[in-house]
Amino acid sequence: MSISVHQRPGVYSSYDASTVVSGRGSGRLVGLAAVNTQAQAGVAQTITSYDRAVSAFGAGGAEDMAELIRLALKNGASGVVAVPVADDSGYEAAFAQLAGMENIALVICGSTDAGVQKALRDSVIEASGMRRERLGVLAGAKDESVDDLIRRAKELNHERVVLVAPGGVDGEGENISGLPLAAAVAGAIAAESDPAVPLGGAELLGLGGLSTRLEDRDVDLLILGGVTPVESLGGVISVIRGVTTRTATGDTADTAWRDLSAIRVVDDVIPGMRDALRTKFRRAKNTAQSRGAIRTQVVLELENKLAREIITGYEDVSVTADAEDPTRCLVEFAFTVAHGLNQIWLTAHITV
Repeated sequence: MSISVHQRPGVYSSYDASTVVSGRGSGRLVGLAAVNTQAQAGVAQTITSYDRAVSAFGAGGAEDMAELIRLALKNGASGVVAVPVADDSGYEAAFAQLAGMENIALVICGSTDAGVQKALRDSVIEASGMRRERLGVLAGAKDESVDDLIRRAKELNHERVVLVAPGGVDGEGENISGLPLAAAVAGAIAAESDPAVPLGGAELLGLGGLSTRLEDRDVDLLILGGVTPVESLGGVISVIRGVTTRTATGDTADTAWRDLSAIRVVDDVIPGMRDALRTKFRRAKNTAQSRGAIRTQVVLELENKLAREIITGYEDVSVTADAEDPTRCLVEFAFTVAHGLNQIWLTAHITV
């Protein structure tokens, strides 16, 4: 385990993962950056109603700022922190502004440009590294093919980024990009209070429709390629399976972070542990007695996650003094995330 050189007192964390380890909802905030000519660029506003969104940003088409806010709110976000930009050159500054804000759970943007989306990904990674954990939800361009979407996911390739497919349709039934779909998915994730519950099956509200019907082969390719597919059945639009764009580590295929629930569990367990330790040991001594109390608190927190079925087990809880810095103690533990139930296979033995 590498130790950073931070000098500020606090509770710091790191994590790694492997496929196997030996041994309506909370209503969180969604961040949004999008081009808008009505509001002052770079001025963040927290919006909690569609009326307020229209007043602040105006009403336009199916991909405009107010509409993206409406979809995020309708699907469960408690509010949207919206940062308008004058043009594509302003996205990087808007992402940096959102990265510095607390309590944002997800970030979306009003662009399908690959460069803008990579900037959002980098911003999400940076914010999460600064103990402001969050996810980015992105969309493909109008009429992108399955192969195009998989290539886009491969370029993004991170467990904190979700790419949704297919595109949507506007009020006239014309095909548009997947931006409205991304806003709806972000709202649905923000609404979910249990991080271990799979996103698959979540109904998405307020959408006009989907541009493409995905066949089973397309769905399989998208999931394996790191793209979250959505379908419309009987007029109900819902997520088929929630996955992240993380499909490889370097040049090696890696499925450890495929299911979206894995990183969501991590973002529930580790920040929760940090908050608990920060609250209870704000002015403690680095003594054997304090370290024993820290270990007890860690076990209590893990037992709570175990009882809520957010994790399925934990082990190797240790709290030791750092040999190089007498003011620092090292807390280590291992846990196994609870996986969602995606499939049930029936085998029937029939006698005729």
